[in-house]
Amino acid sequence: MNTSSTIGAPCFCFTAAGFLLAAAILSGPATARAADDAPQASAAKTALVYIGPYTNGKSRGIYLFHMDLATGKLEAAGMTPASDPSYVTTDPNQRFLFAVGEGGNFQGKKAGSVSAFTLQSPSGALEALNQESSGGEAPCHLVVDHTGKNLLVANYTGGSVSVFPIDSDGRLGPASAFVQHKGTGADPQRQEHAHAHGVVLSPDNRFALVADLGLDRVYVYRFDAEHGTITPNDPPWLSTAPGAGPRHIAFHPNGKFLYAINELNSTVALMDYDAEHGRLTGKQALSTLPADAKLPKGGNSCAELEIHPSGKFLYGSNRGHNSIAIFSIDQETGRLTPIGHQSSGGKVPRGFAIDPTGNWLVAANQDSANVVVFKIDRQTGLLTPTGTTVEVDRPVCVRIYIPR
Repeated sequence: MNTSSTIGAPCFCFTAAGFLLAAAILSGPATARAADDAPQASAAKTALVYIGPYTNGKSRGIYLFHMDLATGKLEAAGMTPASDPSYVTTDPNQRFLFAVGEGGNFQGKKAGSVSAFTLQSPSGALEALNQESSGGEAPCHLVVDHTGKNLLVANYTGGSVSVFPIDSDGRLGPASAFVQHKGTGADPQRQEHAHAHGVVLSPDNRFALVADLGLDRVYVYRFDAEHGTITPNDPPWLSTAPGAGPRHIAFHPNGKFLYAINELNSTVALMDYDAEHGRLTGKQALSTLPADAKLPKGGNSCAELEIHPSGKFLYGSNRGHNSIAIFSIDQETGRLTPIGHQSSGGKVPRGFAIDPTGNWLVAANQDSANVVVFKIDRQTGLLTPTGTTVEVDRPVCVRIYIPR
């Protein structure tokens, strides 16, 4: 790595007064295992699972399921209308949920949208608050800073990053900051211009890091939570391998390492992170595919990246190979070692998430319209299908929370 800076699911609608609790769509048995070394989020028995789909098919909005944390079984619990909510997230206190609207035209302008909802606990029911322009076309990822006062959004087609203030009531204000990325990458078909695809905050909330698929860069910005601004760091970015296409990024729980999953060349990369100066140093890159992988005519591309709460394992999704790649993490160096692949149980696994207890991984298969639950072995990191599968048309995002 170059280190220079060079859903056919039924519709269950929420109302302002609450929501309709629906029957489970399809579930199966799963074997519960006692906690080993992975952290436990709480003594809660149920988790909230939000599925964000594309809505140009049968899906109509954000789907909510309740997960039995003892068995991994899912029970349908409602739907909130939204347009193409391809990524959702909550504030740190889980009082509000925010969603992108991955479109290219918002109120007659070339931009998508970002929407705010109240989140009722413990039910997980949502109620719409307001909506703002995302500032660029096709917003695809967003995150709330650690103070809960700002929402940062990556606009894929727009190749830009926007910051929005969050009022005390959860409503979004007009953008307080906007940064436009410029340039091209090595692949003339996919990297014809900037494509901001993922954004995270550093553990100390001082830096915002942005993966740009179109430019083969991970940008680093100094972040001011009080004023909702981002300014280029020095150096302003780390370049990845030409044509890699960094998509999503994630910090290790110890804050020393940053990982990126590269969509275009099907690799996962490790970077050392200098927390004082917000600097990245490339360290390792490995294929997400087995050596003998048999791929369809369209090949493979990567999508989601998740690190186990214990910090011992990293998971990445392969679209084409239709698998979840599994790696162990050296706790001292952060280096990855491939340990296996698990079929995603469908076609084109887009998003997936690990529940806060570290017991379950829930994968969304976009092209087969199903969401599949796997049991995580906390000693080996390997995955086992539980038999629990639910139908959601064109699912692309999974987020899991313990009710507060």
